[in-house]
Amino acid sequence: MGRRIYLNDGWDFVRNPPENIMDRNFTGTCEKVRIPHTFCVTPYNYFDERIYQLQGGYRKNFITRPEWGNHRVFITFDGAAHRTTVFLNGTELGIHSCGYTAFTFDMTPYLVPEGKENILCAVVDSRESLDQPPFGFVIDYMTYGGIYRDIYIEVKPQLFIRDAFVKTRGTDVEALITLNSGKSESAILTGTISEWNPSAEKKNAEVSLTEKKTDDSLKSDDYGKLEWECVPAGAENPADGCEDGIAYRLTASCPQARLWTPENPFLYVLTVKLSESDGTVMDFISVRFGFRDIAMRADGFYLNGEKYKIRGLNRHQSYPYFGYAAGRSLQRYDADILKNELSLNAVRTSHYPQSQYFIDRCDEIGLLVFTEIPGWQHIGISGAWRSQVVRNVRDMVTQYRNHPSVFLWGVRINESCDDDGLYALTNSEAHRLDDTRPTGGVLYLKHSHLMEDVYTYNDFLHDGINPGCAMKRKITSDMKKAYLISEYNGH
Repeated sequence: MGRRIYLNDGWDFVRNPPENIMDRNFTGTCEKVRIPHTFCVTPYNYFDERIYQLQGGYRKNFITRPEWGNHRVFITFDGAAHRTTVFLNGTELGIHSCGYTAFTFDMTPYLVPEGKENILCAVVDSRESLDQPPFGFVIDYMTYGGIYRDIYIEVKPQLFIRDAFVKTRGTDVEALITLNSGKSESAILTGTISEWNPSAEKKNAEVSLTEKKTDDSLKSDDYGKLEWECVPAGAENPADGCEDGIAYRLTASCPQARLWTPENPFLYVLTVKLSESDGTVMDFISVRFGFRDIAMRADGFYLNGEKYKIRGLNRHQSYPYFGYAAGRSLQRYDADILKNELSLNAVRTSHYPQSQYFIDRCDEIGLLVFTEIPGWQHIGISGAWRSQVVRNVRDMVTQYRNHPSVFLWGVRINESCDDDGLYALTNSEAHRLDDTRPTGGVLYLKHSHLMEDVYTYNDFLHDGINPGCAMKRKITSDMKKAYLISEYNGH
């Protein structure tokens, strides 16, 4: 979306930074680092996890460019573990309290004049004393600290495309497009669907819409006719879940489109442009997606109307020595190992949302993804902790819902006990933001309350001698809903 400028190089880093780390005249001793970055290099094994539980300060200078005039300038962190406070020129832009989802702040009001130097600072806290998921009690996985995913600037016009959500049912497609503010009588939206295959000849379907909605602007070809519909602000399902701005709905029937499956993961791209009345492009967004229909029923998982058996593994995002700070190539390689070397068709991103590079590769090679919110057994008692759980669901769904590989949302803290009030909220939030995928929540107790669509259960019954797994009826009395074994023989 818009113009993206990556800021991964040339950062100054200091462990346990002083309080004035964000000041322009800060003169403390720093080391030069590159993003993705980890707080500390750890041994291959046998180390005290407290060595990475600390605070880290990051600083970088960048120049305000002349072409940024009369534009909005945003900074995005794809992932920083685990609580991040961001400052620009000494002013706090905001705080993000999740180590596994991306976050964006508007820098526009705080930029210095063009040609001058800005000071961007991020203070990252990875201590397990934080009052936010997954912290509060014992955790059975490492929670390495650092800014471990990409950082980039996006420059956008005053009126821009805030979000696009593409959802499919078979070869029917619906896209929800949200602009950041109200209507502009002179703005024109155009949408194009094309095959995602650099070596193949692209076939396009294109449509234009103005606020007056002139039907003679509609075009059609092999993919069928596309139709725009204006959805009033505050609609039930705006594209990004926010209630402000103006939303548009694009629908199409594309009978010639090829379906996405793990065996044949065909992908398409929807490109939406926002233009002036004279054709000048103000903003655009491209979303890669797949035509496919998913359902979890009492007797199993259905893909494109046919029953499909799932065989997968759980995956953590940590690596020897550098923890979470793995770049694009390693993230993609892990997906290749799961699919090609281990002959799997699914992966669970236990126990948190993982790199977009990893999920992108799952889309490309046909690896189904069950992703879930961060946590392990513990449910916090403070209002802030519990509110963050719901926020984590919202961020997870809106940031990953365009991936055709994602087939199930995990909206419970992994292996936590029942909390009907909290999990009614997380379940409804996921359904509000995405009505195309079922919800689950990984359980380890029999006959837990089932607020979600799928009873996802960790079955450790097998000891090598006795018969495999427990029967569904022994675990849940709700035989009308789906049942999925999310961990097996893990002990």
